[in-house]
Amino acid sequence: MEKIRKFIKAQPVMVISFILAVVTMFIIPPDREYIGYCNRTVLIELFALMAAVAGLRSIGIFDKATRLILQKAGTVRRLGAVMILICFFSAMLVTNDVALITFVPLTLLIYGSINDEKSLILTIVLESAAANLGSMMTPVGNPQNLFLYDKFGLTAMIFLKTMLPVGTLGLAAVLGLTLLLPKDKCKAPEPKNEKIPIFKAAVYTGLFLMCIAAVFRLVPDWVCLLAALVAAVICDVKLLMKVDYILLATFVCFFVFVGNIARIGAVSDFFSHILSGKELVVAALLSQLISNVPAAVMLAEFTNQGTALLLGVDIGGFGTIIASMASLIAFQIYRGSKEAKTGKYMTVFTAVNAALLVLLLGFQLIIMKI
Repeated sequence: MEKIRKFIKAQPVMVISFILAVVTMFIIPPDREYIGYCNRTVLIELFALMAAVAGLRSIGIFDKATRLILQKAGTVRRLGAVMILICFFSAMLVTNDVALITFVPLTLLIYGSINDEKSLILTIVLESAAANLGSMMTPVGNPQNLFLYDKFGLTAMIFLKTMLPVGTLGLAAVLGLTLLLPKDKCKAPEPKNEKIPIFKAAVYTGLFLMCIAAVFRLVPDWVCLLAALVAAVICDVKLLMKVDYILLATFVCFFVFVGNIARIGAVSDFFSHILSGKELVVAALLSQLISNVPAAVMLAEFTNQGTALLLGVDIGGFGTIIASMASLIAFQIYRGSKEAKTGKYMTVFTAVNAALLVLLLGFQLIIMKI
């Protein structure tokens, strides 16, 4: 019973999605149409991408690159700006979750020698915001982007033109907030002289490039899946255990839930009506309650305005702590540290994210009216 309680606490979105899927199965019993619910391409690309990133991380590429960059930082303020930019740009390629899982622990390690709790909290909050902003900028930056990119058949150019203005504004705002950090001197840890295994680095990099090619529809999804399996067999079979299967299962559950409610006439009509012309605001607000990934999967069935929905769920990643799972991950990592002050963290997080939500949503609404 205790294990179940811990699982529910650790994976609330997965549990909720499973319950919703099961409940709707009683309304729409399983039949042949269920086969068409799941977006196979998205699931395969997510699986392969997570395997590639886990492989690159396991051989120390991220840590080595980060430590080398941090040698250039001389003050707490500059250190904060460097970490924020690293999270922003890395999230474009390795997803916001992975960026924060990789760099928040490193931030805790570095700031541990500074003994500045206020700066630490603000830096981690800004890192989570930067990771969410960076992940907005590419189709592979986060799961909802990958799903909506494929769902609505968007092109790379349309995607970039849609997300660039709001993403740039958000980054400028976050960097502006680094001025709140002190100019105290600090020293980053010395880089470790650990060698990167060339062969594994080449295989994992090749797999990552294959994932990018699959996202941009240059190669079939099954080729991407095969490449991931071959890479694991060649380099490290344990790599397959590092894939976030909970996230994949969550997607499957939401696919079933959304597929079923779309077949309920009254529900379908309701969502289609409430979304019409309000995709941006509805998606942003719904994300505050159920997180932006499930909000994207749920609302995508009831509108053909893919770019507005994309903007809504990505901007909706700011606001509450559960609006973006990446933000929740950063909080959980901080909460597990010694002398963590969760109350102060939540105060700073809420203030920063509420301001970003209002700023970005207001900015985008103005753009859409022009």
